[in-house]
Amino acid sequence: MSTPERLIESTRELLWDRGYVGTSPKAILERAGAGQGSMYHHFKGKPDLALAAIRKTAEELRATTGAVLDGPGTPYERVEAYLRRERDVLRGCPLGRLTMDPDVVASAALREPVDETLDWILERLAGLIEEGQEQGQFAASLDGEAIAATILSTVQGGYVLARASGSPAAFDTAVRGLLSLLSPQQPSFAA
Repeated sequence: MSTPERLIESTRELLWDRGYVGTSPKAILERAGAGQGSMYHHFKGKPDLALAAIRKTAEELRATTGAVLDGPGTPYERVEAYLRRERDVLRGCPLGRLTMDPDVVASAALREPVDETLDWILERLAGLIEEGQEQGQFAASLDGEAIAATILSTVQGGYVLARASGSPAAFDTAVRGLLSLLSPQQPSFAA
């Protein structure tokens, strides 16, 4: 791995664990095993490096999410696969956690890849709900955008509940509850 790649990977991990404020240039350099001037040689400073790290995290999240949402199965099965995919629940979402960081939220540049990725996930989920409606799997009366927001909120809120309780069980319970509501067998949602 090149020095810039090591710096980006180190920053990604530190942002996930500590947030923007807790991610010092010194910690980045130590984790990357890089010399003192290397960060400023390859990047304009911490904000530039953090942006590169956030963009890479966003790209990876879109790739893993897209693989599940575009995978095989009915729309319900793909939503279920998204909700049940393997995650490090107790660490939380590497992008979702950044929405709680005041320095990231205050910076349009740092927030942009986070917002774009969350919007992309919402659009993909809404598309799956609409596809399920066209196939008669979900009631035509459902609002695809609202259901997509509920799915994403369940994932992000599930991370919070799991972290707060110190157990992934809270995440799993939220997922089971949402899936029972979305189940095509439910008379309120089935076509």
